[in-house]
Parts: sequence; C-alpha cells; structure tokens
Amino acid sequence: MTLRPISRSGWVLVTTVLGLSGCGHDGGPSAVDLAASRGIAPPFDPAAFVRDVDNPYFPLTRGTVYSYVAQTAEGVETSEVTVTRDTKVILGVTATVVHDRVLLNGSLSEDTFDWYAQDKSGNVWYLGEDTKQYENGVQVGTVGSWEAGKDGAAAGIIMLAHPRIGDTYQQENSPGVVADRARVLSLSETVSVPYGSFTDCLQTLDWTPLEPGVREFKYYATGVGVVLEVTPRGGRERVELTALSRP
Repeated sequence: MTLRPISRSGWVLVTTVLGLSGCGHDGGPSAVDLAASRGIAPPFDPAAFVRDVDNPYFPLTRGTVYSYVAQTAEGVETSEVTVTRDTKVILGVTATVVHDRVLLNGSLSEDTFDWYAQDKSGNVWYLGEDTKQYENGVQVGTVGSWEAGKDGAAAGIIMLAHPRIGDTYQQENSPGVVADRARVLSLSETVSVPYGSFTDCLQTLDWTPLEPGVREFKYYATGVGVVLEVTPRGGRERVELTALSRP
C-alpha cells in the first residue's frame, strides 16, 4: 500500500554485526542476515503527526478501494481494502481507519479494521488492528488483534519515509500477539499483476519471530501501495491487485 536519500538526524539506528551469514531455505536472507540488518526506529511523538497519509509507497486517500485475489490451497481468496473516512484516536494520534474484508470461496473469512497515521517526516505508523475470523458465517476468533498503548503493545512502522536497501523496521509489536518485521530488499523491481504493470517498485521481506521460517515478499508501487504479495513456500502463493477505485 518506496522512497530516498535523506537526512536521518533524530532517528535511532541500531546495527548488530554478527560474524555469520547465509541464505534461508526459501532463497531469502537467513535469520542471521536479518538480525544483522540495520534497524530503523524513528521516535514516536504524538505531537508530530499530520492529518493525511500521503507517503508515496503507502498512500491512504480516503474513499480509495483496493481489490486483491489469491489462489490458495483452500480455494480462491478475495480481499477488498477500503480507506474509510473514519478516524480513531490512539495514544493521542488521530489514525486513519482502513477496512479489510477477506472472502474465501465467496464466504467471509476475516473482517479487519487497521489504524494508520503519518508523522511529519513521512513515516507511516501502524497503531493496531481489530480483526475477526469467521467460519460458515460465524465469528470464531480475534487472533492478531492489538492496539498500541494497551497490554504492552507499541506503535510500529508500516512504511519508512525514505527507505534504503537493508533498512529493517518493526511493523507490529504486541507481546505474544504480533511481532511482524520488514527488511527493504530493492527499490527497482518490475511487477505485473491483473491491474497493470509497475516499475521501480519497493520490495520488502516480511517475517515474524513468532512463526520461524515463514517469509513473505511485498511489492509497493509509487502512488498506489501494495500491488503484490508472494509467499515463497507452498507453491509461491501470490496475492495480486486486481482493481483500484479512487474517489
């Protein structure tokens, strides 16, 4: 839903250098490589946020609707992501509410409200999500729900203002619930999906220590956002952008 070079004054850069390297079994960086990446952690200042989310790689224009499709082992999964006109105040920050409905073979399987906000530097923060899982029309869980400031959860970064290759950042941070992280792999990928073809895409590798070995590649197009997600294992499942409606 990519960006650079800029001054990083005021940012916290944490670098861990290890004497080992290698590749993971999926062809991506190993756990050691990921640990050795440069961690980027901009300061969270509730007074330093703006109203609109207009990061080139993660624009959230109110009223925009994204449609995605994926062929999974369980069947055809479709998703409709709507940037609503609603807001939610979290930790003193007014966040934009994004509604994501996922259908599996035509039946609702997940219904989620995500909360995002952008600071003055252009970093897009992830402040939590309210997610519900369904089976046969019945709610069966709320796995993955969290909100920054509650139960030890902290705000994460969903997109840096000026990402560079090798940057890593914490996307979600709620102890025992979510711990998603991302690493910038490329700023020049070409991607083709049913909605169209895009050049100079930002590619990230996403992973979580809560699910060791699970990897996902995401591709962000300037002015659009996420256009493709690829899971390397299990047949290289692809979640592709099929339509985009702007207000």
